[in-house]
Amino acid sequence: MVKKIAERGYIFLILALMYLPIIMVIVFSFSGSSRFTFTDGFTFDSYVQLFTAAPQKLWDSLVNTVIIAVVSSVAATAIGSVAAVGIYNMKPRSRRIVENVNQLPIINSEIVMAVSLMLFFATLRIENAYVRLILGHITFCTPYVVLSVMPRLMQMDPNIYEAALDLGASPVKAMIKVVVPYILPGVLSGFAMAFTISLDDFIITQLTKGASSGVDTLSTYLYSSLRTAGGMRPYWLPVFSIIIVAVVGIVLLINVRSYKKEGRKKEKNNEKSR
Repeated sequence: MVKKIAERGYIFLILALMYLPIIMVIVFSFSGSSRFTFTDGFTFDSYVQLFTAAPQKLWDSLVNTVIIAVVSSVAATAIGSVAAVGIYNMKPRSRRIVENVNQLPIINSEIVMAVSLMLFFATLRIENAYVRLILGHITFCTPYVVLSVMPRLMQMDPNIYEAALDLGASPVKAMIKVVVPYILPGVLSGFAMAFTISLDDFIITQLTKGASSGVDTLSTYLYSSLRTAGGMRPYWLPVFSIIIVAVVGIVLLINVRSYKKEGRKKEKNNEKSR
């Protein structure tokens, strides 16, 4: 009994440490202040300020953030999914080596990767900030997609693909009709992970965008505004709250859709077995 209470208490403590700050941001976005106090009671003033008093630079940064996140996550998902299929078809020893190499950007310190990308772009004289940011985000998002797709491939019966070839399907058609539908939940999870990671990245974005480019994402604009505007403005909490709700909604939508598909497949398999 004591062991169960301790285990549950530990789990609730970890969940509280993870999600309580996020919940606080959403709750205090209705305080009308950035000081995490309800001196004026429950109010929508911060949301009103977001749409009436927020500078145009904030909206430009939001647009840049979304564009970079969408483009880089789509590209990373495509590259990572194809790479995962290639890694899966390698020999066991080669597969282990490539999988370890794939994990290096994840294990490695982000500041090291940011400086490396900055030097890389400077060496190639790539001056366009959007190109630098998109390439940089694709670089650190792709390994996460590979890690998300690989478990689905490991669970797949390789005989299914071979059976499609024996029945007359071409390798490309067998890949599209058999492999892609099976790994689709992993692909969608990889996309969601790449999108969220790209959305909130700061260190790599700050060092690779170029100091004189004038291009900012939400994270870099928040950093610069805190330094020059004398502190956080009340409208920042609604910005964070909207992003949190949007990201959580997208992730839930993807997961619910995947679970529904899995449930339908199980029902069909049960009906066939009967």
